[in-house]
Amino acid sequence: MNLKELAAKLGLSPTTVSRALNGYPEVNEATRERVIAVARRHNYRPNARAIRLATGRALAVGHVIPLNVQTEMMNPIFSDFITGSGETYMRNGYDMILSVVPDEAEEAAYRDLMTRGTVDGVIVHAPIFNDPRIKVLKDLGLPFVVHGRSSGADPDYNWVDVNNRRAFLRATEFLLDLGHRRIALVNGNETMDFAIRRRAGYSEALNARGLTVDCELLFPAQAMSEANGWRAAEAGLDLAQPATAFLCASMLQGMGVRRAIEGRGLKMGRDVSVIVFDDDLSYLRNGDDVPIFTATRSSVREAGRLAAEMLLTAIHQPGLPAQHKLLEAELILGQSTGPVLAATPKG
Repeated sequence: MNLKELAAKLGLSPTTVSRALNGYPEVNEATRERVIAVARRHNYRPNARAIRLATGRALAVGHVIPLNVQTEMMNPIFSDFITGSGETYMRNGYDMILSVVPDEAEEAAYRDLMTRGTVDGVIVHAPIFNDPRIKVLKDLGLPFVVHGRSSGADPDYNWVDVNNRRAFLRATEFLLDLGHRRIALVNGNETMDFAIRRRAGYSEALNARGLTVDCELLFPAQAMSEANGWRAAEAGLDLAQPATAFLCASMLQGMGVRRAIEGRGLKMGRDVSVIVFDDDLSYLRNGDDVPIFTATRSSVREAGRLAAEMLLTAIHQPGLPAQHKLLEAELILGQSTGPVLAATPKG
């Protein structure tokens, strides 16, 4: 079936059908959905080459991954984000291009993608404080969306983020309400904006209760891995005044903390409490009916979908003001938290 035949079945002009399938804003949503449904029913696939020639678009979105964070490609969090965004691209007829580049070549990679017309826009991952990539992309005029935010950067850019500060504030308050005062923070790399915000929420909750942050209980890590979670827990439990609770920036870290706790003959949730972040992952489930970990839950897959939709909107409607989407995390009660004991035995 060609475009003309599809348009005849719908009773619409070929131009309207084409615009509906390619996300043009002047087509109303009801018409777009009807066109997409009929196109799927008849297995219609638009000629991508013809669309590229007619619109000047590449019909592709780029994800540039610097080597210093390439391990994140194996992280279930990154995988879920790519799944959510990839589903959106596929539904809208876009391809996804992943480029792994040396750290110092990241800016050149963006310029190359722009010059060659390889992509119509990019998603920026792992933003740092005052991230220089934001200015580079704005100067290039290449549409982009940041997964996260960059404190200190010009705020006029598109981003999708979870409220990391509030999530860790609430989690720390919950542990404080259970009587814990020796709360260890097992964080990510604190050059990353999300980790800065998470530590801020943790500190804010402690300060509000008249407590100061104990540097002995801070465990930032380059990678949010199971092994680094285990190392942090070993150190926190070896202190003269051991940690009675651990607040972890990922479920992988939480698994490592649990290994350290159980390796000492202690029971998670009774002797030592643990809260994790990002437990709503497709390939790393937090239990079945009853969650194993108490967790601050946000869907990374949904964040990927929202970021992709935001980017496609920016591509099709370049005159729009910058879009912002702040997601809230939900505190989910699991088996890993309980009231503080009078004294936590050391192994």
